[in-house]
Amino acid sequence: MDNKSLLQISEERTLHDRVCSILRQAILKGDFRPGERLIQADVAKLIGVSRMPVREALQQLEVEGLVTLEPHRGAVVNSLDIKDIEEIYELRSILEPIALEKSMDNLDEVYLNELKKTHAEMKEATSEEKFVELNTKFHKLLIGRCDNSRLLKFIEMNFKGFPQDTPQVIQGQITKSISEHESILKEILNNNKEGATKSLASHINRTVKELKEAKQNHDFKKV
Repeated sequence: MDNKSLLQISEERTLHDRVCSILRQAILKGDFRPGERLIQADVAKLIGVSRMPVREALQQLEVEGLVTLEPHRGAVVNSLDIKDIEEIYELRSILEPIALEKSMDNLDEVYLNELKKTHAEMKEATSEEKFVELNTKFHKLLIGRCDNSRLLKFIEMNFKGFPQDTPQVIQGQITKSISEHESILKEILNNNKEGATKSLASHINRTVKELKEAKQNHDFKKV
């Protein structure tokens, strides 16, 4: 891996989450190539952590389809193609707006205040690390009052993985996300279900379009 300055641990997220994020970004950016073998001890030394969070992170990345764990050989990096990205975001663009619409049936002041507070904190975030944390929280809040547990499980399955790390791999993603989140929030505050769900779907579809373009052009951000 060339860019070892990437591998820094922040206390703002759990160690497990941060190690997952570090390795996920490295795979997305091509620092770890398809077919490359990741040895727990070597990765732990490179990042500066014990082997336990690395082992847990690799198990999570296997669930996400980014690596394959092979007995006695460690983890092997999988090839992530455009079809994988399209499938994940197609499901997100359908399921998350449905969950948002259902969530808007159960609005109250506590929900709205927390949503506004999180959006304001995102605008003031001083690091990409903090923005990623708040971005994940914002998207979870959008569907937080949805009472369909099966729908929420499907969404959680799709949101885990690289969707939460796009602010750190796509050029200009933070600025664009803040603007698009502003539009979603405005429609929610106006209790406009159609406007809110369309704005959310548009946000997701714009992100996948730029994620695909970045992958095709090998133009992921470099830290």
